[in-house]
Amino acid sequence: MHLIIGLGNIGDKYQLTRHNVGFLVIDEITKNLTTANINKTNFQSTLLKSGYNLFSKPTTYMNNSGIAGHAIKEYYKIDLEDIIVIHDDLDLPFGTVKFKIGGGHGGHNGLRSLDAHIGKEYIRVRIGIGKPQEKGDVANYVLSNFSKEELNKLQDIITHTIKAIDALKKGADIVEVKSKFTLK
Repeated sequence: MHLIIGLGNIGDKYQLTRHNVGFLVIDEITKNLTTANINKTNFQSTLLKSGYNLFSKPTTYMNNSGIAGHAIKEYYKIDLEDIIVIHDDLDLPFGTVKFKIGGGHGGHNGLRSLDAHIGKEYIRVRIGIGKPQEKGDVANYVLSNFSKEELNKLQDIITHTIKAIDALKKGADIVEVKSKFTLK
């Protein structure tokens, strides 16, 4: 069983923000699947199940994503290597998609929370959102909406990301996925 967690913030005002790219991928990947909604309040997550896969959008807001991740991981007894986390990455130019296992959180509060609650050795799908002009404007930048031009390109990026996640779910190792699906 795989647990695929998309990071983001709940609420309409955050729907198309850079910080919500993980939610956007989850929405797209589950759109055409037959899913069952798993409704357990302790999961603190919108959780869908399709076959042997769980798709989570934590409802804890970004900074507490690890609470939801931990509850689901423990209930279903999911190993860290079977957890895939999709998140925005300021250190990558917009449109870049990279993959890794473990590593630091790089100041990303959603990853910081996950690391604290479940450990660090999960698969990370890093989607580049670029950096703000001013270094001190990070919070406003990640919570701002994608531009129209970015939104037009985002659909292709999400489609590509879903192909990589499908390969991981089918047993491809991280080296293979990196070589085949990294976008620069």
